[in-house]
Amino acid sequence: MRHLINIGFKRFQEVSRRGFRRVFKNSLFILMLIAFTACQVTPEDVRHVAQQPDIFPDYIGVTIPAEIAPMNFEMQDEDIELMDITVKGSKGGEMHFQGEYADFDAEEWHALTKANKGGQLNFTVCVLKDGKWIQYEDFEINVSDYPLDDFGLTYRLIAPGYEVGGDMGIYQRDLHSFDEYALIESLNTPGQCMNCHTANQCRADQFLFHLRGEKSGTMLQNGDNLTWLNTMTDSTMANCSYSYWHPSGHYVASSINKIYQLFYTGNKRRIEVFDTMSDVLVIDTRTNELILNPLLQQNEWLETYPAFSPDGRTLYFCSAKAQNLPDDIYNIRYSLCQIAFDAEKGCYGTQVDTLLNAERDSLSYTFPRPSYDGKWLMYDVCAFGNFPTNHPESDIWLMNLKTGQTHPLKEANSDDADSYHSWSSNSHWIVFSSRRDGGVYNKAYIASIDNEGRATKPFLLPQRHPKQYYDELLESYNCPDFTHEKVELDVRKASDKIMHGKDKQQVTIR
Repeated sequence: MRHLINIGFKRFQEVSRRGFRRVFKNSLFILMLIAFTACQVTPEDVRHVAQQPDIFPDYIGVTIPAEIAPMNFEMQDEDIELMDITVKGSKGGEMHFQGEYADFDAEEWHALTKANKGGQLNFTVCVLKDGKWIQYEDFEINVSDYPLDDFGLTYRLIAPGYEVGGDMGIYQRDLHSFDEYALIESLNTPGQCMNCHTANQCRADQFLFHLRGEKSGTMLQNGDNLTWLNTMTDSTMANCSYSYWHPSGHYVASSINKIYQLFYTGNKRRIEVFDTMSDVLVIDTRTNELILNPLLQQNEWLETYPAFSPDGRTLYFCSAKAQNLPDDIYNIRYSLCQIAFDAEKGCYGTQVDTLLNAERDSLSYTFPRPSYDGKWLMYDVCAFGNFPTNHPESDIWLMNLKTGQTHPLKEANSDDADSYHSWSSNSHWIVFSSRRDGGVYNKAYIASIDNEGRATKPFLLPQRHPKQYYDELLESYNCPDFTHEKVELDVRKASDKIMHGKDKQQVTIR
């Protein structure tokens, strides 16, 4: 009964956090179910069927880390009256649940997954329909040997519309429970469009986010210091946009972009996002100076999506030859490039090297993200452009940084857009946004990566009541990323700086 009481309490918390944008649909049912649990039904005269259950989310055959939040699921068939589920560990342990949908007790779930690291959980599912019991073929969930020690995820929730500003926020989610916390929301910064939370290699004490609009700027948290920066200068012509921390915390690489939108008619595509100008630069976080280089600010080239290597000696970025946009949108493709960086001197190398040539391959390579162990470079591949989340053909690939060999993450990719990938702190888990479920909203998926660069079947971010949550969700998970600890942001202080321009500091050119 305790887990049923927790359902109502957790759902109340969720509604409160979102300003009652989520509504109670099943409160009466919960009360009825509490009374019902005193006399659970034993399945009788069970009919066996030669197929696995059709469940949402599709967790059949996925690989999970031990002690992740319970992998609750329910039947796609809405006429099911009751589910009876037994879970047995290949290394021991068992749990049982009966109810409208699989809603496992967190403590029991954590104990069972922890005891079965490197093994499997076997699920036996019986359902009651039209007064008769049906038992499906068993299925398994694998429990990885790789730990996921990070506290959780950060992400922006944003409607897949095209407004400036609107109802959005940056949130963090405890991966070991269903608890979600707001870092900053649109009600704290009315009328401003906020970009995603960007952490330094999963650290909770070094992060930043950008705002666009009348109050535009960059909010940078470095330890106990919260700095509000104006990154627009006469020499750069735009605010900072896509950013990535140097592992030392002394630098942040950023692109500056003039971003436009193109809307399709009579086409399966809805929108195209493109840059008419973009450059890459580095901010010295100690002096608030911009470090420029002519190789990264060429008028005839568009440079974007910078990312430092884990040792800080290399700056990866994407580069495309400028085109007449939007007329030549299908001809613009981005190569994957690198340039050396000297953190002690705060200067770049003298040569740009091309890792993947877009013109040669007739493909566009974007969003490089190196694993923190230095073994892999993960990136997106699509037909053209630099905004893969709007490209159904976009897939995630890996490059072996020692050999230069590349391969797609076949097990993780789908027939729709897969993008905005990030690494866990131990470089054995990835999280990414995918439109595989419906083609409109990005949802967060997690998969493991082994030592050979192979991915497991990804799983949808668990929710307490998954079907209700995702049916009611009218926002996309944008740029999900792992954080090793819980992020603490003084939202009052940040809001005061943003809305009243308090202590706003102007960057200068070194």
